[in-house]
Amino acid sequence: MNRKKQQNHTIIDYFNNLNRSLFMDNENREFANCDRALPIGFGQTISQPSLVLEMTIQLDLNKKCRVLEIGTGSGYQTAFLAEFAAEVYTVELIKELSIKAQEKLNRLGYDNIFFKIADGSQGWQEFSPYDRIITTAAAARVPQFLLEQLKPGGKMIAPVGERGLQELLLIHKDEFSHVKQKSLGQVSFVEFKGEYGWK
Repeated sequence: MNRKKQQNHTIIDYFNNLNRSLFMDNENREFANCDRALPIGFGQTISQPSLVLEMTIQLDLNKKCRVLEIGTGSGYQTAFLAEFAAEVYTVELIKELSIKAQEKLNRLGYDNIFFKIADGSQGWQEFSPYDRIITTAAAARVPQFLLEQLKPGGKMIAPVGERGLQELLLIHKDEFSHVKQKSLGQVSFVEFKGEYGWK
């Protein structure tokens, strides 16, 4: 079995063993096993599990990767990143969500996650460039500030489009910093706040 297939199997095993309810603390917790997005408060959601799995696989992570995540939210996607990457830098605009996610991820034993409460549209310049970038909210267009923080040879996943329906884009920056993108399908995410949100 090649490295990519072995990694995918490992991610799927992790997915099957991670209890999604650990990242939920409201009345929707009883629906944690449902394969759909669920509200977590503050107008935000915990993503559909199968979509979190797919985005994690498409990022092609390894233990040398430094990852930037925009939208910590519940911390569910963050856990996948921390499990399969070297370092995760995660930015969340809503203070209450960031604090809750940090507590949950600390309880799970992750010590390779760095948290910031800020407008994610600006990325996290201090620790750039990143090998991988993922946004868990939908932007009206590809966030240029984030592309600039992506390392040549890096990959970025971002839902881009209008309210209600977006294309999940896999963006690759080659060694010459030329950018290519392909659609992984249609999705529906909450709004990307800040400069790249919907007007």
